[in-house]
Amino acid sequence: MSERTELRQVLLIHGLWMPRLSMQWLARRLRELGFATELFGYPTIAGGPQAALPLLARRLREHPAHVLAHSLGGLVTLSALESEPDLPVRRVVCLGSPLRGSAAARTLAGQAWTRAYLGRSARLLRTGCPPWHGRADVGVIAGRTPLGLGRYFGRFDGDNDGTVAVEETRLDGLADHVVIPTSHTGLLFSPDALRLAVGFFRDGRFPVHGSAGPIE
Repeated sequence: MSERTELRQVLLIHGLWMPRLSMQWLARRLRELGFATELFGYPTIAGGPQAALPLLARRLREHPAHVLAHSLGGLVTLSALESEPDLPVRRVVCLGSPLRGSAAARTLAGQAWTRAYLGRSARLLRTGCPPWHGRADVGVIAGRTPLGLGRYFGRFDGDNDGTVAVEETRLDGLADHVVIPTSHTGLLFSPDALRLAVGFFRDGRFPVHGSAGPIE
């Protein structure tokens, strides 16, 4: 596969409690910009990361791609790449992923009446990922508009998107990190997030002022 073709492939991965169609807006916009896209779905509660990891790894081995992942999807992606470092993924953009672990998830997991809401994704959401040393360039787009149910369970001392604190998205080893004025769910429909992701797929860094420029 040529580099030019590879740069046009994007696999989109959803987060906790969300269907794969939650990534459809971003997928459609990426297709309009000339990318080939595919949605990767997995059961976040009953199956969790352990069920998703081998399926995701097989998909990426067969069809090399960049990855655009929301929330838990980012943790699943990095876990897959950590388990199989040779997977052909050049760049990963995480949208609001609590890569250092989620305070809201720890609160939910610590209460008997809410623990089931995290299902088999609880452990990964609580602990997050180790510092990144993989081959893929990883960038994070975090939100700072505090609208979301997570604010009722997590104690956010700083900027947050209503579900995940900005500091929870800052993992050692990232190629780049940017914060934009949107909520956790809003990241899925944000033109700014789209432009930033496209710029990162192209250059391995987020464009200045959120303007990715023309796609050649």
